[in-house]
Amino acid sequence: MILWLWLCCGFSASVGQPDSELMARYLEEKLMADYSIMEQVARRVPRQAKFLQRLETRPRMSEFSVKSTIISRYAFTTVSCTMVNSGSEAREAVFEMQIPAPAFISNFTMIIGNKTYYGEVTGKEKKHSSDDKARHRKPLNSTEGRENGYETFKASVFIPRKMQAKFLLHYEELLQRRLGKYEYTVSIRPQQLVGRLRVEVNILEKSGIVSLEVPPLRNSKHKGNGKVEGDVSPPPSTVIGHTKTLAKVTFNPSVVEQTRIARNGILGDFIIRYDVNRELSVGDVQILNGYFVHYFAPTDLPPLPKNVVFVLDSSASMVGTKLKQTKEALFTILQDLRPEDHFNIIGFSNRIKVWQQDRLVPVTPNNIRDAKKYIHNMSPTGGTNINGALQTGAKLLNDYIAQNDIDARSVSLIIFLTDGRPTVGETQSLKILSNTKDAIRDKFCLFTIGIGNDVDHKLLERMALENCGMTRHFQEDEDAASHLKGFYDEIGTPLLSDIRVDYPEDNVEQVTQNFFPNYFNGSEIIIAGKLINRTSDSLHVEVTASNSKKYILLKKDVAIDLPSRNDIRGMPGLEDGKGDTNYIERAWSYLTIKELLNSRLKSDDSQEKDYLMEKAKSMALTYNFVTPFTVLKMREAGLHPELAPEEFISPSTDGIGEKLQSLQGHKAPPGIQRQQDKQRIKISKTSADGDPHFVIDFPSSKFSVCFNIDGEPGDILRLVSDHKESGVTVNGQLIGAPAPPNGHKKHRTYFSTITILNNKPERSYLEITPKRIILDDGERLLLSCGRSAVVRSNSLEVSISANSNITVTIRDTISFVILIHRYKKPAPYQRNHLGFYISNSKGLSSDSHGLLGQFLNHEVKLLQGSLNTSHQQVGQNQTEALKPNPTNTLKVKGRLVPVVWKQRRIYNGQQEVECWFAKNNADKLIDGSYKDYLASHPFDTGTSFGTSNSF
Repeated sequence: MILWLWLCCGFSASVGQPDSELMARYLEEKLMADYSIMEQVARRVPRQAKFLQRLETRPRMSEFSVKSTIISRYAFTTVSCTMVNSGSEAREAVFEMQIPAPAFISNFTMIIGNKTYYGEVTGKEKKHSSDDKARHRKPLNSTEGRENGYETFKASVFIPRKMQAKFLLHYEELLQRRLGKYEYTVSIRPQQLVGRLRVEVNILEKSGIVSLEVPPLRNSKHKGNGKVEGDVSPPPSTVIGHTKTLAKVTFNPSVVEQTRIARNGILGDFIIRYDVNRELSVGDVQILNGYFVHYFAPTDLPPLPKNVVFVLDSSASMVGTKLKQTKEALFTILQDLRPEDHFNIIGFSNRIKVWQQDRLVPVTPNNIRDAKKYIHNMSPTGGTNINGALQTGAKLLNDYIAQNDIDARSVSLIIFLTDGRPTVGETQSLKILSNTKDAIRDKFCLFTIGIGNDVDHKLLERMALENCGMTRHFQEDEDAASHLKGFYDEIGTPLLSDIRVDYPEDNVEQVTQNFFPNYFNGSEIIIAGKLINRTSDSLHVEVTASNSKKYILLKKDVAIDLPSRNDIRGMPGLEDGKGDTNYIERAWSYLTIKELLNSRLKSDDSQEKDYLMEKAKSMALTYNFVTPFTVLKMREAGLHPELAPEEFISPSTDGIGEKLQSLQGHKAPPGIQRQQDKQRIKISKTSADGDPHFVIDFPSSKFSVCFNIDGEPGDILRLVSDHKESGVTVNGQLIGAPAPPNGHKKHRTYFSTITILNNKPERSYLEITPKRIILDDGERLLLSCGRSAVVRSNSLEVSISANSNITVTIRDTISFVILIHRYKKPAPYQRNHLGFYISNSKGLSSDSHGLLGQFLNHEVKLLQGSLNTSHQQVGQNQTEALKPNPTNTLKVKGRLVPVVWKQRRIYNGQQEVECWFAKNNADKLIDGSYKDYLASHPFDTGTSFGTSNSF
């Protein structure tokens, strides 16, 4: 009973703390403890037996870490997981990891006690059963099941009592560019709180990294849409650092932070999105040790006109959410069609209904309106005639192309959506594939979309592959509307057609696909190959294509770099004797195997299928990839010789020329809001807030001066201007609102945006609104005002107190505080807005200017008496006696300014300040008139009074 009483006292001492925090701290202290104490508690306390027995029987995860190195879009990932069995007998441990479906596993190792088991990639024996069955009959350690672009790797072992097991999984992938960004995703699903959880991603892009962003964790229901609604801040404990070509991102949440994300352990995807700098010309060609990879992604081209037919499943199985979300997505897609496009809609079940018979219609307001009505009236009924619907769509598009004088450079396509398998008409998959291919005849592309678990994914995938399209599959419980819109956005803006990339035949061999029917905005064309003549100084590249106005031809001789320039030495993640340090060669092998698998999928010839299978298997064995034709077989390596953790880390970046460890990058510590935060903020009364009301504090004179600026909505006021000396400029943009009833003003104005520009030592800027913050110091970072965070980079620090205030510190000598004013139920004359306060102005020069800046290093004198008589200077202790006197004046730079005594509320109305008020838009108080302080745009630095310059 002594133990039970001790436990009661331990919990009683913590009364008053939130339950989640109490439990999190308790677990954090106890996770590393021996579980034998739990056995005693379970025997002595029957009510707790079930919970504690579950803890005792399930091996706990003490460590989960992921380290990835991305080199020129090619990602090497190592997952390390340690599980501890503190029980009195052997227990089963299951290691599960979701990996991207396009990735290839390259190694797997298990260390159980003092024994090591390593994975050996071997070829699958040829089965007499169908390929489909063979592919889905998985060994113990393999991937199984596909969920919206992800596959699950699972390994199950028994851990001896009082021992631990360590799992090390390696996989590789070539990142694909979609909607203008590369997306790297790590699945974090330990399903329990983990004592040590860490993700580290190192990125090396020789072209230069741009637009790096880390959105919040994404759960399974939001996979695939590429967009995050609402909060856009990085997860708590995320640290982002970068230089021009290198980036390092870490995610290292404590147990307490994990409970704030999910009470029973994190369940989501950690995502990094970025893009690279691009030169116009032929693109980026990288060459290393006899291999090359060519990235081609032109921008700033006019879009090609589209001829598109939407073929939509309206069978009975689409009833409910699926059809509703499909309609919602189509309403948005129709709105995005361009005036030069033509379109039609086909709905199909057991019957096929064409919206506009025998034609495609132009995009006009009336046609869009009528199309929306047609979609709105679609009702689910009947079976699924996939073959008939595709034949009708293909005939409609073929006839339109043949009978109309369409633009030769326009792009024609069918977008086909279904949630089921064929049940009406032709139901044999091979026959449907053959009929579709014969109907399309390589004249346009077919893009397929499957929703739910009943869809024939392989049929849709092959139809798209055989007809130059792409396919997507979404789960039934996901947000289909956003997925559909996201997929359309990928293919909705064709920029080029008939793209062909050529290299001299006597210089290259084994080149991957080099002809592409279409190039869509935000995507990327990738070609790789081997060099025959390694002694040549250059590689000749020609790109031919057509866009909306002309045919284009691009030529360039690309210098073959010295081997050291692209060399990455020391890749411990690759096994000795099997891995090659040439990441470009591995990218080439990855692309080649993918193309062999796709070619085999499209082929109907058994001999050709066998040849392609053997070729893909041979290359996979050479590069140690797990594919549909290779498997991992576990071998025992004997006693484990205490390997250092570094031996299981992904490729090193030593020798690059820059060290990731030295980065002084963006830092986003835990987003924990504390009550003391507001109390620690020290700000002066010098501010611009409200309508807007300006206050200038003169501490040595022991009084304040205030004034109003009656600007117009859209005006941008220069608040602080010290660009030449300290490099700092602050501009505030006004938003309008109606005036309150019976007021003397025609309207109200508030600050909707505060822009802080800093030019020393390097250019950076902050753009702040009541909802979000953009920080750009060469890399763009988007933060939410609704989540507490601290971000640091070089000379700049931004501290966010959620939904309250933002403190900006520049070189530790200049500080500004921006208050956030948000209304739950705003009155008509209220708007969400910002208040600007100066906390520390020591770093601003004596020449600083602006509506507030001009007073920071100048004193004013308060005088008594009429403006028409001689003035007597007022002493500091006489201020109170002057309140009722309407003839008080200020002496500012030789100017006499009449003022009256007022009271004004600042700091969100929490403090009242008494001040001398200057009327008429601060006439004579400020240099010039307030219109001299209007900036032409938010980034106008105005290097001298009354001038405008761009940042």
